[in-house]
Order: sequence, then structure tokens, then C-alpha cells
Amino acid sequence: MPSPLAWTLTGPWQPAGTAATPQRPGDRRGAVPRPETMASADTPLAELDERALVDACLADDPGAFDLIVERHRRSVYQLCYRFVGNHEDASDLSQDVFLRAFRGLRAFRGQSSLATWLYRIGVNVCLNRLKAKSPLSAPTESIEERQFIDVRAESPPERMLKDERGARVRAAIAQLPRKQRVTLILRTYHEMSHQEIADVLGSSIGAVKANFFHALGNLKKLLGEEF
Repeated sequence: MPSPLAWTLTGPWQPAGTAATPQRPGDRRGAVPRPETMASADTPLAELDERALVDACLADDPGAFDLIVERHRRSVYQLCYRFVGNHEDASDLSQDVFLRAFRGLRAFRGQSSLATWLYRIGVNVCLNRLKAKSPLSAPTESIEERQFIDVRAESPPERMLKDERGARVRAAIAQLPRKQRVTLILRTYHEMSHQEIADVLGSSIGAVKANFFHALGNLKKLLGEEF
């Protein structure tokens, strides 16, 4: 049954059951706008940088948080999918990530990028789900099924072999220790640097490098000659 606070990945962001103009995080109705917000009052939302866009959200500018979701929903969804391996759970987790971001937007200080901040929330949400659902069933769905990738150039045997190998890799990644799994996902699938991963995890670059090294070694053991 859908959560009463659910939002859709394809439509405007708004918690279900709220008024047409919901209270935004850190609602400051009646407060004097910050200089940055005043300076961008006549600037279209789509042209705002992320700091100004966050300020617009805090100033209760309609559509500002919708734009944040629009800009980051694909990467957040893919992150969640890499942890849980099926589209239904990944969609639910993505909704949770943006809901937490909406509620805690005042905590964003701009010391890292908005994307890094959302990744940090996403990793925590996904790790909490893994704790709650143990043991986790092996992921069976390919992410490409919902990403509209044209596979018509592949022959049926090629597609079947690719799907089979992909399922084995996903199942092996699901067996890695949590920190190794997070590091491998962020480094391999999201192409983040060691520094960016360290920022997301709140750890050192050395720890990230060590986790990635051990993740590759364990994955090679699990997959054998296929890796």
C-alpha cells in the first residue's frame, strides 16, 4: 500500500494528502528574504545554481524542490537500485531519500555539492533497509529494463548471456560487506572519485581505497573466471 507521503518519479514533487502549496522545509513566511534569494527573484528557477535553488526552497518558492528532484532523481534511483536490485524497492527508497532531503534541507550547508549530500542520505537509507531486510534476496532485475535502453541491436542469445552474467555480478555484489559494497557501487557504477566517496561516507581517502581494493578481491573470489 503506498505511503501517504509518496511522490512520483514522473510528476511534480508533493507529498500526497497535502494542500496544493505545502509548507516547505524551514518555512519562513513573513521573514525578510536572504540577499541571495532577493537577487535571484527575477531569475527563472531552471537557471539558478544549487545554492540559490536551496535558498528558493527555504523561501517557499513553488516548484523549487520539484526542480531538485528532477535534476537528481535518476542518479538517486540508480544508487538505490544498486543496493536492492529490484525496481519496486528502488522506487520506494528513492521516495524516502527525497522526503528526508525535503525535511532536512536546512541542514544543507553547501560544504559539499547537493548531489553529494543526496548520495549521503541515499547511502544511509539503503544501508538501513539492508539491516531491516536480512538476509536480502539476490537481485534479479536488470536496471536497463526501466531505463529505456534500446537493445534491438543485440541478438536474443547475446541478450540472454548478458542478462545471466549481470544477474551473477549483482548477486555477488550483494554478498559483499556493507562498506565494500557501498564503495564499489559509488566507484564503479557512479564513477565517483575516492575523494567524493570519502565525502559521502564521511571517511578518509585511505579507507575508501582499502575498501575498494578488498571489494574487488572478494568479488573476484565470488565470480571466479567470470570477473
